[in-house]
Amino acid sequence: MRYLVLATDYDGTLATDGQVEPATIAALERLRASGRRLLLVTGRELEDLGRVFPRLDLFDRVVAENGAVLHDPHAGETRDLAEPADPRLVTALRERGVEPLSVGRVIVATWEPHEATVLEEIRRLGLELEVIFNKGAVMVLPAGVTKASGLAAALAELGLSAHNAVGVGDAENDHAFLASCEAAVAVGNALPALRERADLVTRGDHGSGVRELAEALLADDLAGLAERLERHRVPLGSALAGDATVSVEPYGRNLLLAGPSGSGKSTLATGLVERLAEAGYQVCLVDPEGDYQRFDGSVVLGGASRAPTLGEALEVLARPDRSLVLDLLAVPLADRPAFFQALLPRLQELRARTARPHWLVVDEAHHLLPADWQPDAQALPRALEGTLLVTVHPERVSPAALGAIDTVLAVGSDVRSTLEGFARAIAPLGGEVAVPDVTPLPEGAGLHWSPGGEALPFRILPPRDERHRHRRKYAAGSLPDELSFHFRGPDSRLNLRAQNLELFVQLAEGVDDATWLHHLRRGDYSTWMRSAIKDEELADAVAAVERGGDDAAESRRRIRGVIEERYTRAA
Repeated sequence: MRYLVLATDYDGTLATDGQVEPATIAALERLRASGRRLLLVTGRELEDLGRVFPRLDLFDRVVAENGAVLHDPHAGETRDLAEPADPRLVTALRERGVEPLSVGRVIVATWEPHEATVLEEIRRLGLELEVIFNKGAVMVLPAGVTKASGLAAALAELGLSAHNAVGVGDAENDHAFLASCEAAVAVGNALPALRERADLVTRGDHGSGVRELAEALLADDLAGLAERLERHRVPLGSALAGDATVSVEPYGRNLLLAGPSGSGKSTLATGLVERLAEAGYQVCLVDPEGDYQRFDGSVVLGGASRAPTLGEALEVLARPDRSLVLDLLAVPLADRPAFFQALLPRLQELRARTARPHWLVVDEAHHLLPADWQPDAQALPRALEGTLLVTVHPERVSPAALGAIDTVLAVGSDVRSTLEGFARAIAPLGGEVAVPDVTPLPEGAGLHWSPGGEALPFRILPPRDERHRHRRKYAAGSLPDELSFHFRGPDSRLNLRAQNLELFVQLAEGVDDATWLHHLRRGDYSTWMRSAIKDEELADAVAAVERGGDDAAESRRRIRGVIEERYTRAA
């Protein structure tokens, strides 16, 4: 369910001349029965609202006084979200004959044409206040207090995100709160300026428009509205042919990002995750090898010395304003699939309640969702909605997981081979997928392909802050056996495995001189760092040491120093 919350204005939207029709109340009751949450966002004072509308119990929260007051109808609790009205302003306005004049817990309100007098007194008193207009009403509030700020407070109390809210209104003071919702709806009687900016304008006015919206939510969760929400699309880059932006929808898409090591997967994935987080979408990133750094609004759990727990992961995700990176470096390679498969149903439960996290990003997906994994076929598609799987080997990923993929992002010089690997992997699910005939991509490019549709090459938009790729992974992670360094010595009597750079430095200090010099003279150290660590600068520096002589102690010292400078200390 994308739209878990309906936030509605009262006067002119839900109500006509202050009254709500029984049919509109019945529509709201059906929405509540569907599991959705209802919020009332109004400029009215709470006491006045209760007199004209006794059914506040329909709502999970009421935002009153244009965002200044938050009320829980079920607990009977009310709290102010700003400082109360300045009595000096109230006194001054009364002395100048401003009538009618209403003073709430925070708001001071009157009607046109008293706005000039109100502004004069605010300036004279040097107060930091704003004047908001609403179809002739003149509302005075502390700076920054709007329906949008009140809505944000209500959603925070409920542990919900504005990205799962649809807002509906009719007047000037509804602009801010509608803009903060994922979908903005104007009832048919709304002001022209509001209708122009809305994603949807109902045919009906007032309560009939709200009923129309409610029925659309119940019918298909506003599925037909998705194409109009272009403003929410997340860019991947620009098309190689022309300058059109290549982007993805932020909801309900399942992406596979695949290609060989060093081909740009990390750049593309990191940039996408950054932009999702910057837009306020909650991301849960499962990072088996410690490749990803903290990004805006995120919490990192786990690392090289401690494995994260499911409980603390869910505690972080309970707040909609925080994303999560689960660093599994301390989880043994063989145990990582079990950890992820225990996490997945817990995320599914959280999504059922809150529609969050909005995105699940799974790096090294061939390790966490191996080809022999056979999950519940009915539960998996729901669990993987809004997922990005990142892998070198799509053919090693569970076909059940790949069957949910609707977009493939391929990187590297031979993207056709990557697409063919994906097609072979999903073949057991039934039906063949025709792989497009694509030309090699230039460096820094990717391919956007919807199976059965167009293949679109694009120039990858890099992340805002480029990082040193895989720094922590290679410093303290656990490389597979084939990528590890093996100290064997001249007679192959040893087989000491270094699966990361820290272990390499430790073993280098302990092996005998004959073993150390055997690999040094052959150039094995720089070769490993070039091919497995994929760090050309490190490899070049180590190669210079290898060419510099046969002093075992000195070469050990110099190589250790280069590694620690670039990796161990930074990690």
